[in-house]
Amino acid sequence: MIRTYVMTVCVVLFAFFSGLAMDREPVMEAQGMARVFELRTYTTNEGKLPALLNRFGGGETDLFEKHGMRGIGYWVPSESPRSENTLVYLLAHESREAARASWQAFGADPDWATMRDASQVDGRLVSNVEAMFLHPTDFSPVQ
Repeated sequence: MIRTYVMTVCVVLFAFFSGLAMDREPVMEAQGMARVFELRTYTTNEGKLPALLNRFGGGETDLFEKHGMRGIGYWVPSESPRSENTLVYLLAHESREAARASWQAFGADPDWATMRDASQVDGRLVSNVEAMFLHPTDFSPVQ
């Protein structure tokens, strides 16, 4: 199981960085924008990580996009114990104000309520959420 997570993280990182290398134009266009990034870490209740990953892969990320949040990447740590209960992801927003508006619209979306409720039939999935806004440095390849 851990080997599967490690392979998945490696594939995701490879795909992300390959995309940056192959398609530099959108990155260069974004450099003129004052984007902010939001790093979010979700810790799940015991045994709930697969259900959370299913929810994200089953449409939650599409709802992020619908409400103006651009998914940059989604990861599970490669080492135990966090590989068993942690999802880390990075979103891009036009600004902090846009992030607030996007999260508010996301939270009010009836599709989100339906998705959340369906995924929590056997109990709450997430026990803790950490969020941090980040601004890229001048030398960051991702702006």
